[in-house]
Amino acid sequence: MELNNVKEPAGVTGDLPTTVDVLIAGAGPTGLALAIDLTRRGLRALLVERQDRLSPGARGTGVQPRTQEVFDDLGVLDAVRAVGGLYPELGFWENGRIARTAEMIERVDPTPDRPYSNALMVPQFRTQEVLHARLRELGGTVLLGTELTAFAQDSDGVTAQLRGADGAEYSVRAAYLVAADGGRSTVRRALGIAMSGPSLPPGAAVLADVRVDGLDRDHWHRWVLPDHGFISLLPLAGTDYFQTMIITNSTDTSPEAVRAELTAHTHLDAGQIREVLWSSLFRPKAGLADAFRAGRVFLAGDAAHIHSPAGGQGLNTSVQDAYNLGWKLGQVLRYGAPDTLLDSYEAERRPIAEGILDTSTRLHTSGSLRRGRDLHQLGIGYPDSPLTRELRTDVPEGVPHAGDRAPDAPCATADGTPTRLFDAFRGPHFTLLTLGATDLDTSALPADPALLRVVRVGGPAPDLLDTDGHVRDAYGSDPAVLLIRPDGYLAHAAPAGDATAQVAAALAAYVGTAVPQPAG
Repeated sequence: MELNNVKEPAGVTGDLPTTVDVLIAGAGPTGLALAIDLTRRGLRALLVERQDRLSPGARGTGVQPRTQEVFDDLGVLDAVRAVGGLYPELGFWENGRIARTAEMIERVDPTPDRPYSNALMVPQFRTQEVLHARLRELGGTVLLGTELTAFAQDSDGVTAQLRGADGAEYSVRAAYLVAADGGRSTVRRALGIAMSGPSLPPGAAVLADVRVDGLDRDHWHRWVLPDHGFISLLPLAGTDYFQTMIITNSTDTSPEAVRAELTAHTHLDAGQIREVLWSSLFRPKAGLADAFRAGRVFLAGDAAHIHSPAGGQGLNTSVQDAYNLGWKLGQVLRYGAPDTLLDSYEAERRPIAEGILDTSTRLHTSGSLRRGRDLHQLGIGYPDSPLTRELRTDVPEGVPHAGDRAPDAPCATADGTPTRLFDAFRGPHFTLLTLGATDLDTSALPADPALLRVVRVGGPAPDLLDTDGHVRDAYGSDPAVLLIRPDGYLAHAAPAGDATAQVAAALAAYVGTAVPQPAG
């Protein structure tokens, strides 16, 4: 792929739908991930982006292990891994040589229950290109050069005004509107939702993507300056250039100024700095929206929370917003679930965003360079969610409870073919995981495999065999019935007895008609 080459015909075309299920404003990682999730559910999502191309620049490069699990489910992980790589160790330059090295990003070995154990370094524009390609593969698209200029909502939906690059204006009716339009969200401001948060130390950084000769690609190069500023050059996987961060007294983002700063504060000369492909001025901010929902309008990603880049949490939190909201919109629009299900989006995601905001702010103000497994977001869960029901007693330590992430486990199909639980979970459906012998009567449950799939491990007629005990290690040895949400969290956990009635009661929160509604 060439750098930032996604540039579809801009503006609104003649076949613009006048009615859609969900209108999404903003085609960053959040909007793209949400559009993928909705499209694979058979819903009609219209994704509009004010710019005439997807955002350029490496920007946020860290894809944490939990987001890799999300990408696995959305069908893009292999493509993301193909254009990414692990972060190299830091190399500190002094007197024209690397004087010392340090590991900034902790390396963690994978385990059966956590197959993705390290943060991937992927330029954000590459992440967007991969997501965009997946959306196109599913039949969706992005309307670039198309701006959401106004909207009004009523009890039945949202009427939005769009303006194309040619100035023509169009009206679109949607059941719901999702604002994924960034930290300066025009939708959030139009709703009058305030954003507040901690004050970060004043300062600015020049970010740039540059082609440079004379540096190895085995280190994250760093020069510490006398005034406590620094310059860093990170070799970007899958490219021949470096992401540059310049923290000096300069805020000039012109290619000439970037070259001048690099030559003034490193051993590089002007001839070695071959090209400045992209640059921007970044001023760290932190904030959390007072609400994530206003009627039929939702805020997601940077529109709902702004983080310091310290710790690589912002993009990941944003994608997981989309992943949380997407399946709930699907249940309401396709299966007649009550609209109140959508209230759980804010109830679940706002506390998570608040906690991650505290973490990224702490890392930013401390100046610590160490990044450990606490940033992987694998420990995120929803134990206090109104959707969570834990009915077991005396659950052994280490066994996931309702509200926790559902771990992976290698196993085998009934004929001995190797597989894993993540293969069973993958897709927009709920998964009913039964462990051991239960009295579950599947004839009393919805028969739509797009809604619910039953997977038996052990018992008299197993679908999967726990050949090496990995399922037992991950979920415990007691018979149980676990309802796993489409986003990979345990919604309902119950003992084996009276399983049919318990599961039916749990599903009632997510299914109104139990008959899928026509897409679009």
